[in-house]
Amino acid sequence: MDNPVILVVDDNPDNINLLSSVLRNDYKVKAATSGHKALEIVARTPRPDMILLDVMMPKMDGYQVCERLKKDPTTAHIPVIFVTAKIAVEDETRGLELGAVDYITKPINPSLVRARVHTHLALSDQNRELTRQVAEKTEELNQSRLSVIQTLGRAAEYKDNETGMHVIRMSHYSRLIAQQLDVSDHWVDLLFNASPMHDIGKIGIVDAILRKPGRLEGEEWQEMKRHSEYGADILRQHTSELLVMAREIALTHHEKWDGSGYPAGLSGTDIPLSARIVAIADVFDALTSERPYKPSWPVQESVAFIVDNAGSHFDPQLVQLFQRCLPEILAIRDQFAG
Repeated sequence: MDNPVILVVDDNPDNINLLSSVLRNDYKVKAATSGHKALEIVARTPRPDMILLDVMMPKMDGYQVCERLKKDPTTAHIPVIFVTAKIAVEDETRGLELGAVDYITKPINPSLVRARVHTHLALSDQNRELTRQVAEKTEELNQSRLSVIQTLGRAAEYKDNETGMHVIRMSHYSRLIAQQLDVSDHWVDLLFNASPMHDIGKIGIVDAILRKPGRLEGEEWQEMKRHSEYGADILRQHTSELLVMAREIALTHHEKWDGSGYPAGLSGTDIPLSARIVAIADVFDALTSERPYKPSWPVQESVAFIVDNAGSHFDPQLVQLFQRCLPEILAIRDQFAG
């Protein structure tokens, strides 16, 4: 493994030479004689593993350099140790408040410098490893959560869809449409993870209605429509943002742009954006899939139905975005066929 890289920043070359002589046996030492030069070096990759930073420098002092480093997420993790002749308690306090990990006063004690550098590099390594482990465990939890959600969604789909792949496909379709919008990646991920729960309320619908090989009549249709409210009831007690969105989608994804949908007759942008996206993804996949009450439609006819119903059933802006990402949607359809 290569030796850690220490960047020494001081406007006095004699101070740089002294620190370099103390550290060069164990570390690779780089130097900068100004704050601006230090920031230029740190902006390059690979970045230094630690910065020893003088305070009293012209144009940009060490405090300003440290503040800039800590505000930039790409450099905030680099440990900074101030090495300075400013020995007042308020000076040390200010340095630590700006994010420095330590404060060494001049004239330096070589043994102390080596000990402090070694200690803080070890702590930085431990922090990076802990961060990596947390990220790994978080990803495992996210994958487990998504698997549970998809499984619950498929449990409802298995009642009227032989393979249960509908929830997988439509969640990918929803994500593709959402990615065309000016929304955060976090919101897109929430939509992707919440959308498989859109029809969870079908668990409350009897099989005789769900599997009826023909048009539903009268009370049968009224009962089928209640699955939106059943789904909202199932998800009602949960407060996580994921399940709040899942409830929102379950309740409103059968609302229509012109107000003719159910259960509340919402129209236009009164319908949550998440549900407006899912409405397109859900209907397109339903049209292109075989169901007990109908054969699958050809893709061209299904797309035409979505386009023809823009402004009545569907949000017209979202229909345009659906058309824009149609090649990716069809690739997902092929990938998760069945």
